[in-house]
Amino acid sequence: MTDIVVRPIDERDVPFLWEMLYASLHTKEGEEPFERDIINQPELSKYVEGWGREGDFGFVAVATHEGQDRRLGSITLRFFDEQNAGFGYVNAETPEMGMAIIEEARGQGVGTRLIQAALEEAKQRGIATVSLSVDPDNEAIRLYRRFGFVKVGMCDTSVTMVCTIH
Repeated sequence: MTDIVVRPIDERDVPFLWEMLYASLHTKEGEEPFERDIINQPELSKYVEGWGREGDFGFVAVATHEGQDRRLGSITLRFFDEQNAGFGYVNAETPEMGMAIIEEARGQGVGTRLIQAALEEAKQRGIATVSLSVDPDNEAIRLYRRFGFVKVGMCDTSVTMVCTIH
């Protein structure tokens, strides 16, 4: 029996956050995957570098099977400003959400549980909106819409979406 637990990110999860940052880079079917070191580029590394700074929050989904824990995915929320805007930047009061699930765990409700936890925490913190950036061909866009994310613009080839928290 496998139990899935969604828990807050802690310092032990930072290497996994780097893995998930790489996993979040969408490539179309048949395209070559990105080089692994692309996550060291400043426009990407800013999503994980120095994790745990004021305002950072997020969750990791962990499967426990026969006493062994395996991380299945993560969701991070981080505030940026205009000088250091992320791809899904809207304003300094809106944290940008990043999420990735390991390939074998996709389509099994892990993303749903991570988003629920993140939006609930954002609500507890009094955050009014959350943004994200997603490739228009990424299947996850349907999941985001289910949670009330709406398209507000484009950044390069990615869709910027915002969810108003009620």
